[in-house]
Amino acid sequence: MTDLFRPTGRKNARTAGVLALVMSLLLLAGCATTPQLSPATRQALPTRATVGDVPFHGQRDYQCGPAALAMVLEAAGRDTAVDALIPQVFLPGRDGSVQPEMLATVRRHGLIPFRLETGFPGLLDELAAGRPVVVMQNLSLPIWPQWHYAVAIGYDLPADDIVLHTGMTPERSVDFGRFDATWARSGRWAFVALPPGQLPVDEDVDANLRAITDFESVQGSAAALPAWRALAQRHPDAAMVQFALGNARYANGDAQGAKQAFRAAVTAAPTLAPAWLNLGIVAGRTGDSDTARRALERAAALPGPWQPRAREERKALAEETDA
Repeated sequence: MTDLFRPTGRKNARTAGVLALVMSLLLLAGCATTPQLSPATRQALPTRATVGDVPFHGQRDYQCGPAALAMVLEAAGRDTAVDALIPQVFLPGRDGSVQPEMLATVRRHGLIPFRLETGFPGLLDELAAGRPVVVMQNLSLPIWPQWHYAVAIGYDLPADDIVLHTGMTPERSVDFGRFDATWARSGRWAFVALPPGQLPVDEDVDANLRAITDFESVQGSAAALPAWRALAQRHPDAAMVQFALGNARYANGDAQGAKQAFRAAVTAAPTLAPAWLNLGIVAGRTGDSDTARRALERAAALPGPWQPRAREERKALAEETDA
């Protein structure tokens, strides 16, 4: 029986050199730079913040995703368990959970996952607001990724520490620089899971609109309505938000509220033809013929796929008025 092949001579030296290079890269990866926070950001934040009542679940091999989800879902009052979440997000062929499944699972449990788009300051803002944040890290090198989900539950500005539920360790303090180096390798991917009606600190209207739209596609307009109301209150002049609010109100039987939202949408964006069309339809069905006629005329005059419907509705309204 022959022994396994063992390189000798120069090949041994080459192997040792490769190992030394890898060890050097690992050491360099550990020498991370503390992320820069402006003096204004530091001054605006509380010195320390801790999100209370976030349960801890130890993260077994390849199941950090389900465990991280269980922590934030339970913190939001959802009754779930890690074992129940595993088949929803764990992909055996990938030895872990990927981001779309993580977000989709949050929606199925009646919460809205809002992606954080403002980096390290945005993460601290959410923690200061009392929200746990799911973060995705690469704990190894970019060429040999070791993907990991953790839950950020606090920070300490004087110590430059972030506090994580991670691995098998609850409330682990990690210095800002080391954490940010691993987080940056995921593109600083993170999200908060909020009940409809609560919004993230980040006021990016387009990002928030996308998050609520995705939630509505799963849970329906009745579940999304509180979220649309909250976003419209924050951004009263955002035409697409008012348009979405109008659709949700109408779907939930509030025709007058829908008409009000569609009016706000066309006031903010006079060329938003779908809002003119919907305003005309709702106004006609609530007996407001003058508003319906004007709105349908505007919709029919603006080029696009809505024109045939606008012309049909305008014709039907004219026939009804003449009858």
